[in-house]
Order: sequence, then C-alpha cells, then structure tokens
Amino acid sequence: MAAQARANAGRALLKVKVGTGDDESRIRAVRDAAPDAAIILDANEGWPEETLEHHLRIAAEAGVVLVEQPLPAGRDELLAEIRRPLLVCADESVHHTGDLASLRDRYDAINIKLDKTGGLTEALAMKKEAQRLDFKIMVGCMVGTSLAMAPAVLLGHDAEFVDLDGPLLLARDREPGLRYAASLVWPPETTLWG
Repeated sequence: MAAQARANAGRALLKVKVGTGDDESRIRAVRDAAPDAAIILDANEGWPEETLEHHLRIAAEAGVVLVEQPLPAGRDELLAEIRRPLLVCADESVHHTGDLASLRDRYDAINIKLDKTGGLTEALAMKKEAQRLDFKIMVGCMVGTSLAMAPAVLLGHDAEFVDLDGPLLLARDREPGLRYAASLVWPPETTLWG
C-alpha cells in the first residue's frame, strides 16, 4: 500500500468544490467543521493564475491533502513554474496514457476516470504507467450507477485516493448496487453484473 493511502485510511474523505467564489473562507470553514477529515479540493479549472499560489498556500495551511485541476486544461503551464506545497492532481488535463509524460512537471497525481479513458483496459494501462512515472493515483468517476462504478472499484484497490460516489448522487441506483458506509465502498456482489 502507498504511504498516502495508509495515512488516509480510517479518515473520512471530504471533497469540496472550489473555484467559484470566496475559496479562502470556504477552505477555512470546511477545515473548522471537519478537523479530522482528509480534504480534497476540486477547483474544476476555476482558479485564476493570479490567485493560484495564494490558494495553494491557504489549502496547505488548512491541511488539505490534494487539489484537483486548479487551472484550465491546456493552460496549466504555470504549475511547472511554481512551488506546489501540496499534491496537485490532473483531472481534465488527463484522459489516456499518452497524456502522462507531458504532465510530469505540472502535477503530482492523476485522476483516472473510466468515462474519460474509454474503459477498464486503458484505465489499467494508464494506472500502471502513472505509477511508473511516480504519480499518485486518484480513481474518480462521473455520475453513474453502481454498474458503472464496479470496474472502478477494482481499479482503486491500491490508489491513494478513491472518489467513487457516482451512485450516491442519483435519485435511485440499480439493484443490487454497491454498498457504501461512511467513506467506504465494498466490491460488488456477483449479482450486480446480471
């Protein structure tokens, strides 16, 4: 197991959307409300270049463990020029294995989503290459049913961060679905596959 995964084991994982307003106050308020949680910030390409270093510093001071995609994909060169005081994760900037080499100087981690890679085969190849290149691994998802998440559960078994909450965002999931409790998800039962 990776050291980061062990460090986050047993801690609630809290993902917070930022990049839409007063992020400094939001970061501090979330930390105050959840002092023991492992916090991930998802900036969704929303931090302006002129505030990037400030927001990364505030996030680091608040003990945030990772920031996803702070700058727009294709306009993230600044990440290679600044000091990054915490892990910065590529999301919209990475879709397949071929993207990885060009991101090494900008990102510390990558978010692998089956929807972006085109499926489990490419996602597994991407994960293997990303680990070879010393990226931390996050396994994420789009909104989808447990059937869409089940292969990603397999992908996430040794990832540092796993964010597979897609079925929880639906009004109704398929039956049987994945079993969630607090910040944990269990592998699928064989009946999920139909």
